[in-house]
Amino acid sequence: MPKKDGEAAALDRLSALQIARLINSEDAKVAAVVKRSLPQMARAMELIAEAIAGGGRLIYAGAGTSGRIAALDAAECPPTFNSTRVQFIMAGGRRALWHPDEAKEDSAARGRRDMAGKRPGRKDVVAGLAASGRTAYTLAALEYARRRGARTVAITCTAASPLGGAADIEIVAEVGPEALAGSTRMKAGTAEKMICNLLTTGAMARLGYVYGNLMVNVPPRNQKLKERAIGILQQAAGVKRKAAARALRAGAGSVPVALIMLKADVSKTEAQRRLKAARGNVRQAIAAAPPPARSGMAKIFCS
Repeated sequence: MPKKDGEAAALDRLSALQIARLINSEDAKVAAVVKRSLPQMARAMELIAEAIAGGGRLIYAGAGTSGRIAALDAAECPPTFNSTRVQFIMAGGRRALWHPDEAKEDSAARGRRDMAGKRPGRKDVVAGLAASGRTAYTLAALEYARRRGARTVAITCTAASPLGGAADIEIVAEVGPEALAGSTRMKAGTAEKMICNLLTTGAMARLGYVYGNLMVNVPPRNQKLKERAIGILQQAAGVKRKAAARALRAGAGSVPVALIMLKADVSKTEAQRRLKAARGNVRQAIAAAPPPARSGMAKIFCS
């Protein structure tokens, strides 16, 4: 509950600074609430990593605010990790991202239909997001996926909910009443975003799609990202900018391939072979057994 129930109830009569302080004080509680479910999140993280490593996917399902948060996390995985294995469905479809259609969240039939379109199976993990834990669309989508053999995760802000009961793993963040009563876009939405960020970032780290804490899978598709890629190579391989830029060009713009070439002193072909054999795990590819003869590539880049 807000520290001052009366203050929250008088939200429209507060000054701008008072509103900011009230909402900020409520937001400050979210991380501590999310922390209580870290063991469940770790289990879900491992499931997601195993699914993606085996050729499966993480498929989010949600409606309203929860659906839009799920869509945001899925949309940010390709530019961050160069992976399209995180996907989503939401009530009202993609159009509902900018044209809310909240009535559709009451349709269990739509939830089953939309999830059926993703053809979930034993290789996949499906995560349903619903602050209340009882949204018909999300619950039906999750139950459909589970019947098809997918592992399931519930992300809610309500303990002992129908959604939690239908999932293999239940992640609960009981954030309490909102400063703006009933607005799940606030603390509940913040908690859901924190959980999604943790799950996908952790899973990608477990898969070796990062090196240390560097985004080595970032696809350098514009000038800003090219500069970021060069900086990552400089830091990870301990080389100067010129050498990093050369390696990136030699690796056909692939940061993982360029890093393996630099760190393992191998050709592009060998780096690509190692990366494929390691199923995208950059650290494992670097540490793989060396080829019969060293390529001298690192010396060329650094000359």
